[in-house]
Amino acid sequence: MKLTAVVTETEIQLPIGGMTCAACARTIEKQLAVVPGVESASVNLATRIAQVTYHPETATVGDLIAAVEDAGYQVPQEPQEVAEEKEQKDLRRRVAVGAVLAVPVVFLGMMERFPGVQLVLTLAVMSYSGTPFYRDAWTALRHRSANMNTLIALGTGAAFLYSTWVVARTGAGQTMTGDVYFEAAASIIVLVLVGRLLEARARGKASDAIRQLIRLTPETACVMRGQVEQAVPVAEVVAGDVIVMKPGERVPVDGAVLEGVSEIDESMLTGESLPVAKTVGAEVFGGTLNGTGAFRFKATRVGRATALAQIVELVKRAQGSRAPVARLADVVSGYFTVAVLAIAVVTFIAWMFFAPVGTALVHAVAVLIIACPCAMGLATPTAIMAGTGSGAGHGLLIKGGEALELAAGVDTVVLDKTGTITSGVPEVRGVRAFKGFSEGELLRLAAAVERWSEHPVAKAILAKAGDGAPGASTDFRATPGRGAEAMVEGRRVFVGRGEAGAVAVTVDGVPAGEFRIADAVKPEAAEAIRQLCDMGVRVWMITGDNEAVAREIAHAVGIDEAHVLAGVMPDRKEAEVARLRAEGFHVAMVGDGINDAPALARADVGIAIGTGTDVAIEAAGIILMRGDLGGVPAALALARRTLRVIRQNLFWAFVYNAVGIPVAAGVLYPWTGWTLSPMIASAAMALSSVSVVMNSLRLRRWRQR
Repeated sequence: MKLTAVVTETEIQLPIGGMTCAACARTIEKQLAVVPGVESASVNLATRIAQVTYHPETATVGDLIAAVEDAGYQVPQEPQEVAEEKEQKDLRRRVAVGAVLAVPVVFLGMMERFPGVQLVLTLAVMSYSGTPFYRDAWTALRHRSANMNTLIALGTGAAFLYSTWVVARTGAGQTMTGDVYFEAAASIIVLVLVGRLLEARARGKASDAIRQLIRLTPETACVMRGQVEQAVPVAEVVAGDVIVMKPGERVPVDGAVLEGVSEIDESMLTGESLPVAKTVGAEVFGGTLNGTGAFRFKATRVGRATALAQIVELVKRAQGSRAPVARLADVVSGYFTVAVLAIAVVTFIAWMFFAPVGTALVHAVAVLIIACPCAMGLATPTAIMAGTGSGAGHGLLIKGGEALELAAGVDTVVLDKTGTITSGVPEVRGVRAFKGFSEGELLRLAAAVERWSEHPVAKAILAKAGDGAPGASTDFRATPGRGAEAMVEGRRVFVGRGEAGAVAVTVDGVPAGEFRIADAVKPEAAEAIRQLCDMGVRVWMITGDNEAVAREIAHAVGIDEAHVLAGVMPDRKEAEVARLRAEGFHVAMVGDGINDAPALARADVGIAIGTGTDVAIEAAGIILMRGDLGGVPAALALARRTLRVIRQNLFWAFVYNAVGIPVAAGVLYPWTGWTLSPMIASAAMALSSVSVVMNSLRLRRWRQR
């Protein structure tokens, strides 16, 4: 389980406070983009994170923070979890005060009584609960931009000012000369705040994956200082420290076992539910849970270098990324607010020809309130947050929105053989004894020679020979690339390279038999390939082995022989992947070795076995932490489901506005009599954002088959 660092010196993630809609995100992006030295800036509405790539020699972090603040937003200094809790606490307080004041306004409005009291109570709601809307709208105006706060401020402000004018021109004791809409102004503010509170809570649930990972690291570690065990903060542990682990404790940092045995629950890192046995020399990882054994280990990676810290960083980056499918929503949201303002003005003017000014105002306000770019802005990032977070909990690390979308479109998977379909450990798959020799004698003689060899094939022959001690041998000689020989029972026995990948055995120069050697097929390989085929995915195998061995492995795991690419040298794997892409296939390459890295990078999406090399992992878009081929269909299934949720979110966000705005404007009134009050519009607007987030949260319930 090896991961490479993902944060470069020219990249930074800035938490952003004060964002309420997609227009806010675009405003911050534009403000950051004009800072000298900034290469790119991307702001995620759901995570409230700005990812900025910049040149440190030209721009500083202070310059970036100043740009955000100049746009009217904040960069909180406290941890994001604390900032989110403060935001929710503030929203709860404003909702509670607003509701207490707004309820009487609504009842008095329904009875058309005491307009003066309605005015005072509504002013109190606007002054306290509505302060964020008006403050942020003013900030946007100063920067010649508009956002959701602009629409709410204009809508509620217009309703309040018109109603105040009606009250002012009505003398004491006289009949009202027009309708008042104080209840609309007060209820809109409260309902929108309720929506934001629900949305904030739902966003917090989408971020639970990261929080759970972060909380896995214990606060202290039991470190040997001389001959004394001493509890020290994990932040003070350095590479080389010897750490004592007791039953039931969480491992504080990465390391290697020095003494003792135990079983460790690594499910939060790999998704593997069964505990993993640990003996001397085995790797242990920070955040995993020790079982009933006790052991000591030497710290090898601490702080941000641990596997857990790098996984958290990968998930953060993935959750803050964008998927290409969101481009349309990004473009639309950039012009949306201005378009809504124009529609509201047209609505007001058009109704003035057919109805009193109050009626015209109500329809214009309804247009301003119901038009919410928040749903479009949240459609993609909330689904990516939930999908990548759920994947991380199952040992599937998806590096970003682009990799996720590409994985969802994969129709062809190319599997490297060694280390992917097979374990990379050779085993004897067949024994053939020639005339004059038996299989048992052949194994006994070969094992006597190979007892002195460290070659993997020698170990396979010894394993096949069984537990019995091999016969005595002398005068052992090994020739690299050819084989080994020795004197056994007075005869010269040679074990070495034969034809078609076989291992030949000769006795005194006479062919005695041969062993058919092949890698052991991973136990989950056949089932994983069957699942891929059931998903409509074509499965290919690519290997440098000869045709006979390749076809045998393919037959064992259920790969069509027509989809076997044998005898492919490492430098040709990339070309084969490129050929499949040129034929119109959407290709995922699965591998684990250094020689797989070019092919992983060439594929539409690379999938690296997490137990493989750093180079392969760096080149891939998806990492299978468990090293289990079953993660391939699981990753593709999760990607498909996440993309389906994104498309659902975008569809309903667009449909909501496409239907809601005309109804609010009264376009359908002449034929259907349909109209929309500002209160209902505000409730619908809040519901649209919450529904998008809740739909995305369904991904948290995803489970690997």
